Amino acid sequence: MKLQNSLSELNLSDFSVSELLDAIFPIVIKFGLQALAALAILIIGLFVAGRIKRAVRLVLSKAKRIDPIVIGFLASLAHYTAIATVIIAVIGVFDVPITSFAAILGAAGLAIGLALQGSLSHVASGVMLLIFRPFKLGDFISAGSYEGSIRDINLFFTEMATTDNRKVIIPNGMIWDSAIINFAAYGKRRVDLIFGISYDDDLDKAREIIRKTCAEYKEIQQDPEPIIEVESLGDFSVNILCRFWVNAEDYLGSQWAITRAVKQAFDREGISIPFPTHVEYKIDKTE
Repeated sequence: MKLQNSLSELNLSDFSVSELLDAIFPIVIKFGLQALAALAILIIGLFVAGRIKRAVRLVLSKAKRIDPIVIGFLASLAHYTAIATVIIAVIGVFDVPITSFAAILGAAGLAIGLALQGSLSHVASGVMLLIFRPFKLGDFISAGSYEGSIRDINLFFTEMATTDNRKVIIPNGMIWDSAIINFAAYGKRRVDLIFGISYDDDLDKAREIIRKTCAEYKEIQQDPEPIIEVESLGDFSVNILCRFWVNAEDYLGSQWAITRAVKQAFDREGISIPFPTHVEYKIDKTE
């Protein structure tokens, strides 16, 4: 602004080339120094903002009562606040009047707010997730079409790791606006398995084999006791339900282990697992 005012005060017809250069040179030097100072403030400020984020995370992590998910959110908030302060300092280097800057900032804030309504809604959703805390770091959840373990949450998005270790970045608004299933919230999960046996096999013997197999697997909880009952009579098999409870972290492991162990036990005891068969009849048309 000062550069424009200085140039407007010059009557170019009254100056020679050398006089014009002498008049402009101090202005260019001043503007150049301001630009260098602004660049230095920007670089140093962004570096300091990153350090502030790490420092806030480090200090809060030492407090045992603060949830890690809150720590990440507050560290992100401190980081963006520091960046905003750096931008204000950079603009102040160019001697922009505070009143003018406030008016420009207000107009720019309105325009940016209208343009980034979606992004601002993600911030609001992040605050809601922080307040109601439907999950914490490490929980395995399902939100929308995504499933995975929570790694981090900040102002705008939540980071999730899928079961095959892919990194998924989900805007907070998408999580808050969808149904959230937290598989680890209650500490225990129920496993339902179905085993089909032949109609000719001994039903009570098959049930006892399944019961003993569950009793030998220490991860299966005995309170409440596992339920082993006939679930349905299928077209090819008698379907036995095996229902038991385990800790949430043992869900998949117990499911695989019991399925394998029951199949091996059935093979040893002569219990058959039927499968659909097809009978083909060939008609000799020559007769």
